[in-house]
This record gives sequence, structure tokens and C-alpha cells, in this order.
Amino acid sequence: MKQISAKELEQKLAVGEDLNIIDVREDDEVAEGKIPSAKHIPLGELEERLDEIDKDKHHYVTCHAGGRSSRACGFLSHYGYDVTNMEGGMSSWEGKTE
Repeated sequence: MKQISAKELEQKLAVGEDLNIIDVREDDEVAEGKIPSAKHIPLGELEERLDEIDKDKHHYVTCHAGGRSSRACGFLSHYGYDVTNMEGGMSSWEGKTE
């Protein structure tokens, strides 16, 4: 599975890269802040919301600490999606949130 650090992802955003980020945390966790432009799809809803994820684009997946996003990456990879897990999740994120 491909991995990226929170710092590396933050740097990509800082230079204006157009990134597709999926946040698989629960609603209450996301209410505390998420990466700007990240799409919120809780892990438990991922299977039923696959149609919201463009299979032709690369996606970065995050959660709180990296465990759920790792599972999400495994699931999405199985269905042919190009994904990278953000190591450490939002607990490692030091960038802007919304």
C-alpha cells in the first residue's frame, strides 16, 4: 500500500496541487476539523458511496491515526481505485483545517 506523511501531503497542498482527499472519520471527528477540500465519507459508508469517488483520479485517504484509512485504502484498492494512505492520520496533521 502506498503511504504519504501528513507533512508531505501538506506540502503538496501548499504548492497548489489539485488533490483528492477522502476523510473516513466519523461525523463528530470531522466536526473538530478536516483538511480543506477533503471529501468526508465515513468508513462505514464507503461501500455504498463508491459512486462518489472518481476511479480515474488518485486519492489520498485519512482518518484519525491511520488505521481506518489503511483499511479504506485496502478496500478501495480491491475495487481498482488508485489510493495512498496518509500515515498517522489527522493526529499528525499540522496544516490548516476547516
